[in-house]
Amino acid sequence: MDYHELCQRYYAGELSEEDMQAWRLERLDVVLRHVREKSGFYRRHLPDDVPFTGLPFTTKADLRREMHAVLSGDVSEAAIYYETTGTTGPPTPCPRSARDVEWSNLHVERSWRHMFARHFGDRMPVVGLMGPSELYAFGDTFGEVTQSMGACHAKIWPESSRVGFAKALRLMKELNVEVIACAPTLCLNLAKAALYHGYELSDFNVKMFLVLGEICTPEFAANVKSIWGADVLPGLYGSQEALAIATGCVENRLHLSDPNYLAEVIDPDTLEPSGDTGELCLTMLIDGIKPLIRYRTGDLVRVGGTCACGLPGTPIEVIGRVDDRIALGGGQFQPAEIESAVLHGVTGCLGYQVEIDPGDRVTVRLDLLDGDESVVRRGIVERLRDRFGVGADIAVDAELDPITNTGAFVSWKAARIKDNRTGPDRVVEAARTAAARHSYTT
Repeated sequence: MDYHELCQRYYAGELSEEDMQAWRLERLDVVLRHVREKSGFYRRHLPDDVPFTGLPFTTKADLRREMHAVLSGDVSEAAIYYETTGTTGPPTPCPRSARDVEWSNLHVERSWRHMFARHFGDRMPVVGLMGPSELYAFGDTFGEVTQSMGACHAKIWPESSRVGFAKALRLMKELNVEVIACAPTLCLNLAKAALYHGYELSDFNVKMFLVLGEICTPEFAANVKSIWGADVLPGLYGSQEALAIATGCVENRLHLSDPNYLAEVIDPDTLEPSGDTGELCLTMLIDGIKPLIRYRTGDLVRVGGTCACGLPGTPIEVIGRVDDRIALGGGQFQPAEIESAVLHGVTGCLGYQVEIDPGDRVTVRLDLLDGDESVVRRGIVERLRDRFGVGADIAVDAELDPITNTGAFVSWKAARIKDNRTGPDRVVEAARTAAARHSYTT
């Protein structure tokens, strides 16, 4: 079946599970032959005589070691070249073919059209794109999508030395930007920068944040809405390496781009199948320039369930990174569990950090715009005690550690958790290096 015909049936709700399974098996055969023929790494890595579930995983360490050998073809055959940011290791090449771009962007556009229609009707808003770097696919992906939709977009990189927060805020106001695509932490950093530069947040007309790049719990989204008065929805879940894995919807859910992936959920410690919750492992079904086979994303997810939005695609919730799991009070917890406990019912919070001392005594530091601090303090203390079995102190402080402003640019855990039970590691040091260009106070 032709890809566009399949997607037309997929979005019309006319594609059966049997049809989808047949498509995946067909594409898996195509991609495995493609990588064995054209990728030096996969020619060595994938045995011919074992079933798919017996094939070895592909890891980030493999990608860093093999670099261009992972590619299925020469980089000159790609349509465009990107790299990972390289904050915690060598940047790895992430070129994309025309087919990679077309098949991946199709699902982003469908998602954004659906969300924009619900919020803006027949008209198109001005969209501000605020990505991490110019060598990242972010700007091109969303630029092409908004252009295809007929929406004006401006690539405003507030963390770029050539743009900066002052110019970004001026453009937001002058262009009447109504939609901002950015990382969740940037929603807070923009508010802090606006106050620093003398604006009132009511000076802006932002109606929607489309967030990506790190976990965004419902509690975090509600807190951002309390500050900006804007809805916070998932714009995309993806990566340089694996393209647009899932796209957002009006119900604040993510949906896997099912035609493009064979998804597995594994226990990150045993590497065995783990039901609906565990580490996401992907096989890409696009025979482009860098398809990955059984790629361990390092992301903890919860897959399945239903969604009332009307869009197809398996619902998926991203609950953090495998490396960001936190030992606390005798248990091990996901990043989303920590953030939900801290921010439940909290409004006007411009930033937070959880400090853990020996003996698992916790101090939560908050930068608050206003509100009843005593109620906030009491609620957080009670939730941390009930959920994690730890005692806690609350400190309201407008001068948080600048590392909190980096969000997941390097690591959510490095930005949000200060663990005094161990010394700083290389990830924390990388986050501290990045912190200077992300910092604003009120």
